[in-house]
Amino acid sequence: MTDHDNPFDGLLGSDDHGRWAFGGNFDDPLAGLDTTVPDGIDGLALARYCLMLADDALLSAQRLAEWSTRAPELEEEIALINIGLDLLGQTRLLFTRAAAADPAVVPHISDTSPIPAEDALAFFRDPIEYRNARLCELDNGDFAQTITRLLVFAAWRLACFERLCESRDPVLSAIADKGVKELTYHRDYAARWVVVLGSGTEESHRRMQRGLERIWPFVGELFEPTAEETELAAAGVGVDPVTVRAEFDLVLDTILRAAELTAPTGRAAATGSGRTGRHGGHTEALDLLLGEMQSLARAHPEATW
Repeated sequence: MTDHDNPFDGLLGSDDHGRWAFGGNFDDPLAGLDTTVPDGIDGLALARYCLMLADDALLSAQRLAEWSTRAPELEEEIALINIGLDLLGQTRLLFTRAAAADPAVVPHISDTSPIPAEDALAFFRDPIEYRNARLCELDNGDFAQTITRLLVFAAWRLACFERLCESRDPVLSAIADKGVKELTYHRDYAARWVVVLGSGTEESHRRMQRGLERIWPFVGELFEPTAEETELAAAGVGVDPVTVRAEFDLVLDTILRAAELTAPTGRAAATGSGRTGRHGGHTEALDLLLGEMQSLARAHPEATW
């Protein structure tokens, strides 16, 4: 192999700029975009809204990554990991947008810290500071439960992102436009498996129905608007999740009918201290998830290479 053909040449730069040890791509994901907050919009509200959407994607991606080496087939393992990578890409863009809208939301590590804002938001916030819907933090369960959660999440998020394409914030609009293509595949991938398993064997049908019963109590929370969602929807920047419920119900009803499954009925999952995930009320699963995800970065917060 000649030097010209060495695939590792790109890792050996001539500069001496330190790189944070846990980052993966050091380019600004919003480079070239005007990140000025639109006139009349509260930057903090926009930042918090982006954090909600980013936290949903980050934790969903982390859960999907747990299927690495564990999926029923190699093809499905690759598919789930690629879906997770799509969601990580959305996370980066949304975290960076949040930091640009109001830098105060980014945890302060030190005045000389090399940690990018997106990584600080992922690794250095405590569970109570996360604003994800609790659906996204639930444990994977079996393959049927994971597929059920993915279908619910992708169908809801796709409906929201389709509307976000018209956002007055050009950054959110661009993120949504890219995300719609990805989420369409995520939803259709999950839907295919729900139908295959739901209308398959007695055992696969039983597992799918059980997955629905585990996931369904957390569905309603997706459609409970926060103050930021209401405010930004009225300003033409965000999406009021209430407005996508009818579309979501139609999609889920169509898929569940084809899968010979029944949407459960009953009360929503209880909240911690009366707070939903959007307000920092989470399940114990989030503590365990973040404990594993953040442990190395927190143990060496200023490590560089």
